[in-house]
Amino acid sequence: MDAEVDSESSEGQAAPFKVYKRRWLLLAVVCLLNASNGMEWLTFAPVADKTAEYFHTTMNIVNWLSLVFLVISVPMGLLAIWILDTIGLKCAILLCAWLNMIGSIIRIFSTVSFLSLGSLNIIYLLVGQCLCAVAQPLIIFSPTKLAAVWFPEHQRATANMIGSMSNPLGMLIANLLSPVIVKEGKDIPLMLGVYAGPAVFACVLATVGVHNKVPPTPPSVSATHLDAPSFCGGLKMLMRNGPYIILTLCLGGGVAIFTCYSALLEQVLCANGYSDLFAGVTGALFTVSGLIGAFFLGLYVDKTKKFTEACKISFCLAALLGIAFAVVSQLRNQTYVLATISSLFGLFGFAVYPVALELAVECSYPVGEGTTSGLIFITSQLLGVLFMILFQSLTVEKENASLSTCTTDQGGTLDWSTPMLVMAGLWTFIACFFTVAFHTNYKRIYAETSHACSVNKTEDDFAVTGQT
Repeated sequence: MDAEVDSESSEGQAAPFKVYKRRWLLLAVVCLLNASNGMEWLTFAPVADKTAEYFHTTMNIVNWLSLVFLVISVPMGLLAIWILDTIGLKCAILLCAWLNMIGSIIRIFSTVSFLSLGSLNIIYLLVGQCLCAVAQPLIIFSPTKLAAVWFPEHQRATANMIGSMSNPLGMLIANLLSPVIVKEGKDIPLMLGVYAGPAVFACVLATVGVHNKVPPTPPSVSATHLDAPSFCGGLKMLMRNGPYIILTLCLGGGVAIFTCYSALLEQVLCANGYSDLFAGVTGALFTVSGLIGAFFLGLYVDKTKKFTEACKISFCLAALLGIAFAVVSQLRNQTYVLATISSLFGLFGFAVYPVALELAVECSYPVGEGTTSGLIFITSQLLGVLFMILFQSLTVEKENASLSTCTTDQGGTLDWSTPMLVMAGLWTFIACFFTVAFHTNYKRIYAETSHACSVNKTEDDFAVTGQT
């Protein structure tokens, strides 16, 4: 007999739908893997200079330890989509867990004396980062699939939010923890060991705790996937789905802008006299506020099902704050104003991501959840690279840089006023276009409601027949 048959009734769902307590263990595994992978991604970025010194290499090579994730994520993203929607969630989680753990361990080899490659020890780091990068799409796409397959209708948005936002939480931890651990180059081995801990624990937990790709009994009618198309069939359906294409371009563009914002924040602020510490605090406020906003917005849409309204309002408010940041970031001595703007920017802009992923599933049902979220992620990565190239190409040498805190190895002091205005303009265009052009029916909710009505009607007819 199944040892995990302990289940609850799925609210608002007619029998035989059930939800299982083990879904929370699966969500914990996904969160831990997502956070660990985010930590592996940005391990070296906050201490790039000390990493270059320890391994006797250049800053460009150290930067590639992070950039390799962007390069690998696009081709691997397509494979991850196929694995999630064809083989299943269990395979994706276990494959990600082992790749992430092996990658984190290989990184430690670079500091082990009897495995030393001399000046080529950096190769261990590159190989380890590549394995972690291969694992990234598998786990980033998983929250939407997990929420759809294991959670009932009234918990899906919250579960997706918790799983999706654990990756930026891991990135935040890396940005704060790496500088604390690494005071000088000799602390690099300790940092690698600390970061391997969560990866090993997550792998053990996934291997021991993940047994099924789907629950014994589905939590909702949409989770049965009786009418789900094939992988290629799903891609064809999405390419003909106007609302999904609009949402993919707008959400992908928004995520790309946030990626550029996080990557360029220090360079933008130092040009006008703000310290690296303030830039770090501002970035942390952006992420923490986004996590808080995502939590409450997820709870709200779970109760109200107002996915479209929540997304449109958040997009518009984020656009206004993007304009405010573009203007104020070029002024000096505006620390409190910038901190407030960055916090609100994260609160409204960052928080929309998990809700928009749920909206993507609603407007594209019955296409697999891995496919809908995966294509959005791939789009955001491609646009992120294009936007980064665009913004950097628009910079010019800053004429009056007497108060700049930028260091020489950062390329001197650049004027980021034009790129920031272009960034605000892009975000404003995305918000306006999405608000005007995006309209959709909630296909998954409609399917579940129709099934519930059909079941109730059948039961009523049966009762009348019995009385006759």
